[in-house]
Amino acid sequence: MGARTNTRQKMLGSAIELLRERGAAGVTVDAVLARSSAPRGSVYHHFPGGRAQIMTESLTLAGDTISALIAEAAKRGAAGVLAGIAEFWTAILLTSDFEAGCPVVSVAVGGAPEDRHLQPEVANILLRWHATLTVAITAEGVAPARAERLATMAIASVEGAVILCRVNRSTTALDEVVEELRILLGTAVQT
Repeated sequence: MGARTNTRQKMLGSAIELLRERGAAGVTVDAVLARSSAPRGSVYHHFPGGRAQIMTESLTLAGDTISALIAEAAKRGAAGVLAGIAEFWTAILLTSDFEAGCPVVSVAVGGAPEDRHLQPEVANILLRWHATLTVAITAEGVAPARAERLATMAIASVEGAVILCRVNRSTTALDEVVEELRILLGTAVQT
């Protein structure tokens, strides 16, 4: 049973890596099998729904993993979320030699027509990130409406910075965005 579970997890991990590196269109059954070194029969055994099931489960797993990271970092307040996100993306960018981005965003912007069914899950994941960050900002005394706007700006800015980092092959954009967000959040807390 353990080997089967391990094969399934390797396939999902491989699909997430492909999402991060190649986008949704780059996640094919053949690419997942090649990356995971799993035999072809594994797809039919573990994912009878084929590519659609692999995409759904890998998106959910990636979203849950990043959501858990954000929730854990939120225990240290809004600045803790920013620090946690910066550490996470810096590590991903550097270890992938700037080839990997956000798997959730890759589905949001790069899905094929057969991936449209994933858009509600993408929206749900982004809403969870937004809600967690909003609660962390509100807990520091920022008015709820402003906290929501700041959370939106933080998510959009960080995701945009990850794209710039990949293009420029440098973490400078992420460092700059996180520093400016930290200053802005600090100002919002004081007012």
